[in-house]
Amino acid sequence: MGFADDFAWGAATASYQNEGGAYEEGKGLSIWDVFTHQPGRVEDGTNGDVASDQFHHIDEDINMMHQLSMNAYRFSLCWPRIIPGGTGQVNRKGLDFYDHMVDTLLQKDITPYITLFHWDLPYDLFLRGGWLNPDMPKWFADYTTVVMERLSDRVNHWITQNEPQCFIGSGLEGGLHAPGLKMNKRDVLQAAHIALLSHGYGVQAIKAGAKLKPVIGYAPASWWLWSPVTDSPADIEACRKQTFNAKEEQAGSSAWWMDPVFLGHYPQDAAEAMRDYMPSIGSDDMKIISQPIDFLGMNVYQSYLGKADEQGECVTVKRTDGYDRTAYPWPVTPQALYWGPKFLSERYHTQIIVTENGISNVDWVHLDGKVHDPQRIDFTARYLRELRRAAQDGVDIAGYFHWTLTDNFEWATGFANRFGLIYVDFPTQKRIIKDSGFWYRDVIRSNGANL
Repeated sequence: MGFADDFAWGAATASYQNEGGAYEEGKGLSIWDVFTHQPGRVEDGTNGDVASDQFHHIDEDINMMHQLSMNAYRFSLCWPRIIPGGTGQVNRKGLDFYDHMVDTLLQKDITPYITLFHWDLPYDLFLRGGWLNPDMPKWFADYTTVVMERLSDRVNHWITQNEPQCFIGSGLEGGLHAPGLKMNKRDVLQAAHIALLSHGYGVQAIKAGAKLKPVIGYAPASWWLWSPVTDSPADIEACRKQTFNAKEEQAGSSAWWMDPVFLGHYPQDAAEAMRDYMPSIGSDDMKIISQPIDFLGMNVYQSYLGKADEQGECVTVKRTDGYDRTAYPWPVTPQALYWGPKFLSERYHTQIIVTENGISNVDWVHLDGKVHDPQRIDFTARYLRELRRAAQDGVDIAGYFHWTLTDNFEWATGFANRFGLIYVDFPTQKRIIKDSGFWYRDVIRSNGANL
């Protein structure tokens, strides 16, 4: 037994990283539109005004997905393209763009998986307090309702938020991402709570407004994972425990962001450790946050490695300078796609979809006009074998979305990292399917049997 016959095979993208069209057809500003134009915010001094210009190349990109036999595509909506001010007047031309995208995908038998929020918060809402404004859950629900009215007659797979650890932790605490703030712990945890509450309001709005029976997910970052270096029960238990330890790093942890959604409460040990900084929690907040959903989206690129000490506690196994790494550079740890789904499904008893997994590689067009990327093929094969092993061991895994479809604008690193299955020459926007794209096509056609 491997992957299910109806397994979703696709790629994932994000609106700011791919769309471009930053000032076209009535779109409003997002915090990333402003942030990337501030000197020193992006490593190579670039911005996402054009990115991979999906706004003008969407038909070409969908044709390439079809050529690569993908049966699913995960993409996000740009909130300020739909509601320029975040609230109020709806931009019908913005919705027309997504209308066309959905229709074209369905014509090619590609199922849309839509993420409602992938970091590009309307700038006007940031000026009104952003994630610290207690009205944010209502604003998010109103935006979701607009989307449901227009698209839910053809789309039934929905993801509320992507990686709140990043848009809260990196955006409001670390200052590395938009809007580039470094707030105190109390305000960060309050913003985190409002983000979780917005997820819950979004789930309610999907269920209230969906015209097709919705399949609803949530995609927090899943890189706070430990994989055991041996299969001994002691090492496995120590790594499982450490994976859900949220006492030291709330903004980045798994349990802090997942326990409220799937279990209805913050992790008790972490809440006790953070008692002086805990957010204000309304009487119905946890009930709203833990609205039942259908799957957990896992964004997985790597794992820490761990083993048990004499007390059964997890000790992180330090890597030496010569370890395998990607161009980012992140460590190559395929076991993340075995232990991650296993630990998370055991704790939360929900279906798993890998909503992001991929590799930044050093890619260029070779003399023969092709893009040869054997590292990406090897990386993805190793990770998918581990994911298949998890499925064979009984983990309910419904899909895999490679990050990413085309090379794009990679947030604060600009154009320095290429993650795509399709090469983009950014000055000309010419696309070339990489060797890995054709390899992935064959994996899809075999439903993973040829790995």
